[in-house]
Amino acid sequence: MSVNTLIFAHRGAKGTHPENTMIAFQTAEQQGADGIELDVQLSKDGVPVVIHDETVDRTTNGSGWVKDMTYQELQTLDAGSWFDPSFTGQRIPTLNEVLAWVRDTPLLINIELKNGIVPYPNLEQIVIDLVHRYQLEKRVILSSFNHYSLVDIHRLAPHLETAILYMEGLYEPWHYARRIGASALHCYLPAAVPKMIEEAKRAGMPLRPFTVNREEDISSLMQAGCAAIFTDWPERARNIRQTLSHS
Repeated sequence: MSVNTLIFAHRGAKGTHPENTMIAFQTAEQQGADGIELDVQLSKDGVPVVIHDETVDRTTNGSGWVKDMTYQELQTLDAGSWFDPSFTGQRIPTLNEVLAWVRDTPLLINIELKNGIVPYPNLEQIVIDLVHRYQLEKRVILSSFNHYSLVDIHRLAPHLETAILYMEGLYEPWHYARRIGASALHCYLPAAVPKMIEEAKRAGMPLRPFTVNREEDISSLMQAGCAAIFTDWPERARNIRQTLSHS
């Protein structure tokens, strides 16, 4: 049985390492992930930084909104010890730092623009410019829950792949995605029912559910021929894919 489902490490190897840190991304590559997924926001002085929440409270030893802190202020925060003391000293990376590293790996990279709550000015162009700087056009997917942002990206850089993020069981979402210039579906796991996977394949649009962590879900999606999954446990997913491929 040939299993071709790609494995994206959700915020890096988030199950075993502090999310959205360089150590989490590097570990995901070592564990055999095909790609990494990360979140990008802007500091007060316009530097694109890699962090999921709009505030730093949950994943650092600091407190406050990302948008209200300068890059230098963000760099003083510890982004590892909240997860485990052994990761003390991990920092919030910049998108520039991650892309410079990714360029020398075989990894795909999904950049989620976190602009649904805070409307970061010019975030789309800033991200696009960095993708071009590191010549990652063929390896990048830009996604967002803010679909107005995806329309802007498609207008600015129609050659880059964009994907709609959504939670609900939308009807034939590939039609909507194409209408806004997107070419992939990144749905919440419960929306990835077998019929949806089959119809998305027939429509020629990759379906990549998030966040797929249970072994039975990983296995069933891979056996159904899902294009890719986002998982906190890339090593687990890789082992399941190897087992299925040899069965």
